[in-house]
Amino acid sequence: MKNALKIKPAKLSDQIVGQLEQMLLEGSFAPGQKLPTERELAEQFEVSRPSVREALQKLEAKGLVSRKQGGGTFVCDTLVGGLTDPLFELIGRHPESQFDLLEFRHALEGICAYYAALRGTANDYGQIKQRYDDICLAQQQQDINAEAAAVGRFYSAVAEASHNVVLLHLVRGLTPLVEQNIRLNLEILQQKDGIVGQLNSHRQRLMEAVINGEPEQARQASNSHLAFIEEALLEADRERSRLERSLRRSQQN
Repeated sequence: MKNALKIKPAKLSDQIVGQLEQMLLEGSFAPGQKLPTERELAEQFEVSRPSVREALQKLEAKGLVSRKQGGGTFVCDTLVGGLTDPLFELIGRHPESQFDLLEFRHALEGICAYYAALRGTANDYGQIKQRYDDICLAQQQQDINAEAAAVGRFYSAVAEASHNVVLLHLVRGLTPLVEQNIRLNLEILQQKDGIVGQLNSHRQRLMEAVINGEPEQARQASNSHLAFIEEALLEADRERSRLERSLRRSQQN
């Protein structure tokens, strides 16, 4: 008889790596976020600190975390860092690209809303409601930067509720670009009377469809919201063009 092959048990540090990788994949730790200390992780996993330290070293070698001497361990934001590429910076500044980004958001945010309504939990819905309240608070304070950031967090909360790790990390990676798009849109749209109330009404319908577990209505609410923004921006651009033509004629006369 042939000797049976002996299966070696997985090394403890490799088991910890597997647990941490799963948590990173599920979005338990956001890009750039500081991980718990070695002591805290050791207590959480009920293992020794040397095993945790070895696991973190392996994650660092994989490029998933970065360790700072005396400063702790942080989740690498590789995808976000990729968006600092000059091409993405150009996309963020070019007016025509803003409409391309809106079209992309139709697909991405619509499908996130659909799955959030289908799979979200009570805790997810509580987070979405809190993010919506944050938007309203920023509007009351008339802080457009805070409002753009709050809107970005609102969509991130919807993506988290989708429980799709690909959607979640794509949304997180695009957040800086999307927030810039939102801020530019707000700077234009806030000049139109009643527009803020309409935007909030759209987001509220989106939120309610997600919380009420209505996937198709949630997707439609997301798409209707973005279509409204696109049309409002186009109308603002047409108005600006008319004013510029009128000014040129008056100067010639």
